[in-house]
Amino acid sequence: MTRKKLPIGIQTLREIREEGHYYVDKTPLALQLIDQGKYFFLSRPRRFGKSLFLDTLKELFEGNAALFKGLHAEQHWDWSVQYPVLRFSFGGGVLGNVQDLRASLDEQLGTLEARHQLPAEYPDARSRFKRLILRLAEATGQRVVVLIDEYDKPILDRIEERDTALQIREVLKDFYSIIKDSDAHVRFAFLTGVSKFSKVSLFSGLNNLEDITLVPAYSSICGYTDADVDTVFAPELPGLDREEIRRWYNGYNWLGTSVYNPFDLLLLFRNRMFRPWWFETGTPTFLVKLLTERRQFTPALETIIAPETLLSTFDVDTIPTEALMFQAGYLTIADTRYFPGHLELRLRYPNQEVKASLNNSLLGALCGGDPMVPARNISRLYDLLQANDLAGLKDVMHAFFASIPHDWYRNNPIAQYEGYWASVFYSHFAALGLDTMLEDATNHGRIDMAVRWLGQTWLFEFKVVELTPEGRALQQLLDKGYADKYRTSGPVHLIGVEFSKDTRNIVGFETQTLAVV
Repeated sequence: MTRKKLPIGIQTLREIREEGHYYVDKTPLALQLIDQGKYFFLSRPRRFGKSLFLDTLKELFEGNAALFKGLHAEQHWDWSVQYPVLRFSFGGGVLGNVQDLRASLDEQLGTLEARHQLPAEYPDARSRFKRLILRLAEATGQRVVVLIDEYDKPILDRIEERDTALQIREVLKDFYSIIKDSDAHVRFAFLTGVSKFSKVSLFSGLNNLEDITLVPAYSSICGYTDADVDTVFAPELPGLDREEIRRWYNGYNWLGTSVYNPFDLLLLFRNRMFRPWWFETGTPTFLVKLLTERRQFTPALETIIAPETLLSTFDVDTIPTEALMFQAGYLTIADTRYFPGHLELRLRYPNQEVKASLNNSLLGALCGGDPMVPARNISRLYDLLQANDLAGLKDVMHAFFASIPHDWYRNNPIAQYEGYWASVFYSHFAALGLDTMLEDATNHGRIDMAVRWLGQTWLFEFKVVELTPEGRALQQLLDKGYADKYRTSGPVHLIGVEFSKDTRNIVGFETQTLAVV
């Protein structure tokens, strides 16, 4: 097997094909999409290959047959026809305000006009765009293809500045409306982005877009499938644990075939180490801040159930937690339930990378913002669990809570409710990447938290008391027989944890180990 170049960060088909990089053939899906209709929208998380797919569409419509030699499209596309293509991208840089956006539109329109030797006829972007489509159609005798990459990034860059975000949204809304208004001269239009803004807010002038984000046939339109990994990237696999690759990076799903984030796999193949490559390219500070402000019970992120409509209810004024986390790639679809007129989705973390990394970031917010505190604790926790040192576990968690400044407790709303304490415990174990289950069901009730590792199980019950321990947490574990379902697979450690509202720390930590039956 011959190894090829890894297309890390490359978003142009020409460079990949001409310089001998690996390429996963997405042209079957591209041709299916083109044959299916005319106006499409796709939402996918960042660094998922949206730009490369758009560039593939561009090269197809422009008739650059040499780039598709050996691919599906070579024998299934009419290369005798070339279409004029207008491609816009808002992926580069940060647009700070409406003036920056107008300057970007002016620059991109100017580049397209110069390329087609058509001077600008109007000063405003809306009129220039409309006239450009019409003049290109007249000059070439073919309808125009419009491709817009990262359509929503100017808004997302200023999502915390409401007034600025609304102003940017209105300029984009006016600009995008030209596509529908020019229907007679448009052959195909495709918009991609991270978020799906509601049609009322952004696409009222382009309400004929077909959203393929949750169409099962297009679940793998971006990203790599298991089959891609085992075939296209087979030369890269020797020396790597195939199951670990799957556990760490597979799992993104849009009601069809699950996929890997391309950036993760390419960095893994180059560096030969399992690390959160994708997560580290963009720390979700806005997301962590939002989860903290909304007092999100972090263990519940693994058990979210949401209607399909909620996941597309996203705008400057309305940002549901579920929609934000799903669209940004921190949650994905686990399974679905259909009932008349409705589709209900159960969400989960897509893989080990996201679960561990997000909970590690959340720990920083839960403990007052010092990232070194949870980092030290997670390392220590790993050693304690390996040694089955339950007394040490109590000490490290007690020291963790004691290290949080009292001023932070007074100023942070998330610390004022009971779920905060359980969230801290959960995020420690989840950040370690262990098999951590929230409210695992038994025939006697639900366990607050179960952790399984190294053939052992740790069962936690959390209680909040006023000042002194009451012993109720461990007793509940014993009385309910929560350990029964686990005892055949290894030792079970029962841990009852009681937190004091007054001292803001652990005041009760009782343990009992049950042998295998």
